[in-house]
Amino acid sequence: MEGLDEREHDPGMTTAEYSVEIDAPPEVVWEVTSDPRNLPHWDRHIVDVKVPEDGLRQGSHYSVVMAFMRVRASIPCTVLEWEPPWRAKIRLGGVLNATVTTSIASLPFDRSVLRHQIDYVFRGPLGAFAAASVNAVGGAQYALKRGTLAQKREIEDRAAAR
Repeated sequence: MEGLDEREHDPGMTTAEYSVEIDAPPEVVWEVTSDPRNLPHWDRHIVDVKVPEDGLRQGSHYSVVMAFMRVRASIPCTVLEWEPPWRAKIRLGGVLNATVTTSIASLPFDRSVLRHQIDYVFRGPLGAFAAASVNAVGGAQYALKRGTLAQKREIEDRAAAR
């Protein structure tokens, strides 16, 4: 199962979704996808992540530094929902106003479905530059697909090593 969907949501807001089946149980999928420090593994525009020492839970705050060419932007993140190992919802602010929802569903034979949904809009002059940069490399839907497939590889490698 693999799917991609992008559509207009609210005025100026776009939704991109991508789902993929993974050869690993939900707990291993969660272990990899719920740690924002892994984000640079999956997206070359993410250059730094600062997470609280005591980990994440509902209400936690952390930051992600994104770089588009030589321009850097710090994205403040807030955990809106945190339901291990099934669901997380994160609000991003700054130049990228977005909500990222990650869902994991269990399948038979220690398999899972990983689904990401991103509702987003870039804001301000720096946001316009970032949007143009993302579009120049294939758009948000391509970035989401590429990142999710990179997660799939990392998760399946970790599951196989156990």
